[in-house]
Amino acid sequence: MARRKKGRRISGWLVLDKPYDFGSTPSVGKVRWLFQAQKAGHAGTLDPLATGVLPIALGEATKTVPYVTDGEKAYRFTVRWGIATNTDDAEGEVTERSDTRPNRAEIDAILPDFIGAVAQVPPAFSAIKIDGKRAYAEARAGREVVLEAREVDISELTIVEMPDADHTVFEVICGKGTYVRALARDFGQRLGCFGHVTALRRTFVEPFEEADAIPLEHLLSLEGDLEALDALLVSPLVSMEGFTQLRLSQDEMRRVRLGNSIILRGRDAPLEENDVCAVYKQALVAIGDVEKGSFHPRRVLAEG
Repeated sequence: MARRKKGRRISGWLVLDKPYDFGSTPSVGKVRWLFQAQKAGHAGTLDPLATGVLPIALGEATKTVPYVTDGEKAYRFTVRWGIATNTDDAEGEVTERSDTRPNRAEIDAILPDFIGAVAQVPPAFSAIKIDGKRAYAEARAGREVVLEAREVDISELTIVEMPDADHTVFEVICGKGTYVRALARDFGQRLGCFGHVTALRRTFVEPFEEADAIPLEHLLSLEGDLEALDALLVSPLVSMEGFTQLRLSQDEMRRVRLGNSIILRGRDAPLEENDVCAVYKQALVAIGDVEKGSFHPRRVLAEG
């Protein structure tokens, strides 16, 4: 007999406003506990010292996590000039100092070089695996960490303000795998003054906005009130914004839920397309591919 999973069969996305000095994994655990959910996962790790948008999927919504993880993200961050650290943020040990400070024109001049497809070396203190071990674990143990450059995509990068000579606040819109700490490090190297991140907030994880994010304190205030907590969840379908939707009849919905392919009819039916969302009455039933006039489900979401 299969072991029964503990927790409720609740599904949906919770957009958490992750607090400072609290990790992404503990955040997921806390939300799962509050909702008494069977399973949970998140879309894009945030450093403990970062705050902001951390989308957490519960139940069947976890099947849409890869699509949210691959989406665009936006950050607002502050760089402290004149100091380099081994972690590229304020928690690390100081490795180099400089009395040089860049002006606005000098910073503006280098920003175009960091827009588009950019080769970026991740920070030594990162979750990237080296021979099966996390880079940050190797770095903390005092071992040398050598990471290869990876191509990341940055669509926008702007200066928000320069409150004083030592600090500049930026906003960036970027793709999956971009390290903001690496940006601060590379800015400092290019400007000949060093730099590290002192504040970092994620303001957008496609399609979830900062305005949608709910503080952990508010969630904790609703502990035990499952009805109020459930009302905060967003449908899994919302996370697939921008993907083609295929409207199903009741009979088609039943067949797709069983994992069966269906033949498409009608002039508006897609002909050849991947990652199509099969929808019944505003509920995401499955994600699959359309080939030769048929929809083939790959990820089927259980009902309820």
